Amino acid sequence: MDVLAARARRAFAEYFPMSTLRPGAREGRVYRVLRQGPLLDVFVLDMRTYRNANSANGQTTDPQGILGREQLDWLKRELSRSRAVWKVIAADMPIGLVVPDSTEGKPNFEAVAQGDPGAPLGRELQIAELLRFVKHRRITGTVWMTADVHHTSAQHYQPSRAAFSDFEPFWEFVSGPLNAGAFPASALDGTFGPERVFVKAPTAANVSPAGGYQFFGEADIDGDSGELTVRLREQDGTVLFTQVLQPGRVGQ
Repeated sequence: MDVLAARARRAFAEYFPMSTLRPGAREGRVYRVLRQGPLLDVFVLDMRTYRNANSANGQTTDPQGILGREQLDWLKRELSRSRAVWKVIAADMPIGLVVPDSTEGKPNFEAVAQGDPGAPLGRELQIAELLRFVKHRRITGTVWMTADVHHTSAQHYQPSRAAFSDFEPFWEFVSGPLNAGAFPASALDGTFGPERVFVKAPTAANVSPAGGYQFFGEADIDGDSGELTVRLREQDGTVLFTQVLQPGRVGQ
């Protein structure tokens, strides 16, 4: 597995060059900040390299979690330093969508959620820590853009619906795949109070790209008003869903 992982990382670096993956770069790390001027910082996360092993994800303590302590501390620090109007967190795994790693027997879980709508457990503990930090540091303009589930959807997270409520409301937009099989919509986990506002997904598993259900997302920031407009699109560009977010506003 280690040999396979090393070859995969090299192939990825050759196909998608990044300065942090150059030979000699510390750990060849993927997580980083892309600063796009006063309106936007993009925080690119790595939710695979530093994570713990997949499990039932029900433990009451989980110091490693899905990000690892070093990456989580880095994210907190960089979010605190950011002065951008919008702070987009580009995460390769969803927050409140349940992603089992098997369809047989009792599954382990691939992402953050495990389907228990109660207090945070397992990998949810790190996300709860981060959301609490964002609230108490009064960091505004955080938006999550996630992937991995092979359909497109938009979720709004609200403390009044949640088992864990020490956070400010936020949006999560999911888009994908492009040129891969599509899958039915994932179940929601109620721990952070998500409401699925929009979803488009097939009812069968692993629908061929030739059968449609190929999606991508688009985000525009108006230079005058600072409004962030997110659009979820079909592969041909057809707009399926639009959400306009106002800068500096909590609970939108």
